[in-house]
Amino acid sequence: MGPPATAGGSDFMIVHLIDGTYELFRQFYGLRRFHKTDPPFGAVNGVLGMIVKMLEDGATHVGVATDHIIESFRNDLWPGYKPGVGIDRALLSQFHPLEDALAAMGVVVWPTVEF
Repeated sequence: MGPPATAGGSDFMIVHLIDGTYELFRQFYGLRRFHKTDPPFGAVNGVLGMIVKMLEDGATHVGVATDHIIESFRNDLWPGYKPGVGIDRALLSQFHPLEDALAAMGVVVWPTVEF
């Protein structure tokens, strides 16, 4: 994303680490609440717009962590931990496109992987 910005003669960085899963859920259910529809990739567009705004506002480094694997090793450790039951398929189908779009923008993406 380029060298650190300069302000007043000193170098500084503006770093954002985003919980992409949270933001995807927030965008998805926010659109549904106000528009009563699920536009194709609407949540992806919302997250991408937020990231673009951060970059326009001077962010020098952005990374996004995602949990496209809803069930993980944590489910083996704690019974009942986020079982992933009932996740809307329209929402679930947007995880990989979000990761792909972020990577295409040059944003670092840390998807959950099974351990």
